[in-house]
Amino acid sequence: MRKTDPSLHSRVFYRPIEAAIRWSGLLRFEARILDAMNGKVVPELDDFPRWPMLRLNAERIFDGLRNGELPYGRSGITSNDPALLEDPDLTIRHVDLKMWMTRFYPDQRPTFLFDDIERRLHPAIGIDAVQTLLADREALKARLAEMERSFDGLHERHRVLCQQIESRSAAEHEVSPRSEATYLNIVGGLMGLLLGKSPSGKPYSSFETMESVISALLAHHAGRPGMAERTLWAKLAQARRQVEDAPR
Repeated sequence: MRKTDPSLHSRVFYRPIEAAIRWSGLLRFEARILDAMNGKVVPELDDFPRWPMLRLNAERIFDGLRNGELPYGRSGITSNDPALLEDPDLTIRHVDLKMWMTRFYPDQRPTFLFDDIERRLHPAIGIDAVQTLLADREALKARLAEMERSFDGLHERHRVLCQQIESRSAAEHEVSPRSEATYLNIVGGLMGLLLGKSPSGKPYSSFETMESVISALLAHHAGRPGMAERTLWAKLAQARRQVEDAPR
């Protein structure tokens, strides 16, 4: 069975009973209901016992009409003449009915008045609110894109600065050949004193061998950079050679 487009049931204006029929979802019974109404404006209490919502919705519409909440007229022309409330040709414009229902019955979204998007919205959220939210969303997206660009720029600057710091650090810790020779001369000279003797043959220190010096260094400074046994043997031997081979 082919589904009928609900928008085909919409009109520019309705009689109150026609609006109540659509509101109640009874459009397929419209001809039967209109025949049974026989010129009446509102169904009687026992006119349609199978469809209690029809009378309730018709009464809701007339309640809005009588209390000045819902504009009305005749043949689609608004006049708000109280005498028309008893006229079978009383009409309500589509736009007025939609606004009235949105305000007073926000949980009601019949298909002849509201499209699919409007019916999916929460009753407390109107079209204006949705448009405002969409505008805010676009503004936030633009701001997010700008912040991402700023972040990318800062990240690149951070990377460059890190490279510069690493280069400077490496340059500061790099020992030139001249500086290395100076350090080796100093260490070699100290080793000569530690293991050497005075002209009278008296030892300058209690250390007799380089092994005893290395053992003492490891006992007092183990774990420090360069204080590994293998490194100490290599560096101290190099320092002694540097001093011994230097021209006097």
